[in-house]
Amino acid sequence: MDKLIYTAMTGASHTLQQQAAVSQNLANANTPGFRAAINSFRAVPVSGEGLATRAFVVDSTAGADFSEGVMQTTGRALDVAINGHGWIAVQTADGKEAYTRNGSLQVSQGGLLQTRSGLNVLGDSGPLTIPPDTQVTIAKDGTISTVPQNNDPDSVVVVGRIKLTNPQQNMLLRGDDGLFRSSDGKSAEADASVTVISGFLEGSNVNAVEAMVNMISLARQFEMQMKMLTTADSDARQAAKILGSS
Repeated sequence: MDKLIYTAMTGASHTLQQQAAVSQNLANANTPGFRAAINSFRAVPVSGEGLATRAFVVDSTAGADFSEGVMQTTGRALDVAINGHGWIAVQTADGKEAYTRNGSLQVSQGGLLQTRSGLNVLGDSGPLTIPPDTQVTIAKDGTISTVPQNNDPDSVVVVGRIKLTNPQQNMLLRGDDGLFRSSDGKSAEADASVTVISGFLEGSNVNAVEAMVNMISLARQFEMQMKMLTTADSDARQAAKILGSS
């Protein structure tokens, strides 16, 4: 009876957590560059005196699906998509470095190149600044060039280069904000082999149909686990009656 109660109880709890992860995937099905989270269940024995027969069910985040999304043309100069493997380095609110595949960029009122969520895009020597009243061009190696809108088109100024990096996938950890960070806490080195395509965005790699089917499956699993708890309670009551009558 203990095995049934512990397994069903923890299984129901972590099924709810897994549903939350699938819901997050569905919510980001249209977010450029989003990487779907992958979750799995595993059993963990409970250690301690008298607990050898019990086991917990744990929701183990296996990581992320790093497969590439579909390229979508936008024609916008500040939209870039990573061509193949690689990441765009950004600065988080705490000043640390994180990585994203979402290349939908903008220029803030202060002239900083940022993501749509307001994170500064990093260059080789820190955040990148775009001069006012200029047309921006981003080369495939991430180099940013500007041309004054009302002056000589030949007066091209290189303002910097986006930091493009390609750390090993097993060294990346997903944060609650959807950004990835190095597991060792160190900043990844820039990788000259990583290139971008201007005027394109990479779509999310979430399969909405698959995620919906997974959500339905998890809902049925939760119902099954709750029925197991009800059955365990009923069996315990019947056993108590039998023992009491004897």
